[in-house]
Amino acid sequence: MAYAGSVTNTNTFPVLAAILLALAVMLGAFGAHGLRGRLDAYSMGVWERAVFYHFVHALGLLIVSILPRIGMLRPAPAAWICWLLAAGIVLFCGSLYVLALTGVRLLGAVTPLGGLAFIAAWLLLAGALARRG
Repeated sequence: MAYAGSVTNTNTFPVLAAILLALAVMLGAFGAHGLRGRLDAYSMGVWERAVFYHFVHALGLLIVSILPRIGMLRPAPAAWICWLLAAGIVLFCGSLYVLALTGVRLLGAVTPLGGLAFIAAWLLLAGALARRG
């Protein structure tokens, strides 16, 4: 059974989550070892915040992608939630990574869109789980 909205099969989102988690580790290490001393304290804080949100939401993506397999969530809402989490990582965390590296504050206009994607994903999850219960 494939997720509604999935690209190819039921492994799409767990694979994406695993890749995003590996990327979070790499970006965290890059920040700790490659950027420390090159960025000011503000920019380093922005980078670290991006890595934290990246990790949390990539882990959430992994967990949500498994919920249909254990019968806790229907595949269609799971797919929506996974896409929203992935979009949030790209928009929220991506804009913070670029802001930290470039100092271009105009990207701050993109960050809230990623935050809204995160919020929508978690609220959709809450609603979908409440309807199942």
